[in-house]
Amino acid sequence: MTPVDILTLISGVLVGFTLGVIGGGGSILALPLLLYVVGMKDPHVAIGTSALAVAANAFANLVQHARAGTVKWPCALVFGASGVIGALIGSTLGKMVAGQHLLVLFAGVMIVVGVSMLRGKSGGGDPDVRITRPIAVRLVVIGLLAGLLSGFFGIGGGFLIVPGIMLGSGMPI
Repeated sequence: MTPVDILTLISGVLVGFTLGVIGGGGSILALPLLLYVVGMKDPHVAIGTSALAVAANAFANLVQHARAGTVKWPCALVFGASGVIGALIGSTLGKMVAGQHLLVLFAGVMIVVGVSMLRGKSGGGDPDVRITRPIAVRLVVIGLLAGLLSGFFGIGGGFLIVPGIMLGSGMPI
């Protein structure tokens, strides 16, 4: 194993562990790790690589949550379907932007999200939430936006999706 292989393996374990524990943070960690630790030169290649790696980790996480009965399938499907549409649009737009510009914009989004997370959330949410028309509309709008940002930057699925689905549906973390 080369040093790059070892760094890649350690980076992957860190990303997978973070996704498993908090359900987010995969690409927000994977992208910088691939660029600055593993040494990928092209941000667009790192974005594509992290998308596949994080998707595989997220799927494993989904299986565990599905078995535990902690997936609200109607909410997830509405949010997910609109997120896929947003991600298709966002990824198309993201490929038109120079890699270094994407990284600067990415840093700005990370700052905004970090500050919003520090503000906290009042209340614990409704663990028995059921999808209604108003909730579905909110999930579609927030899902499109989360997908657009996630596709554009190649990051932010979990750290946009988790708070987005909580905001759209009113469910707890």
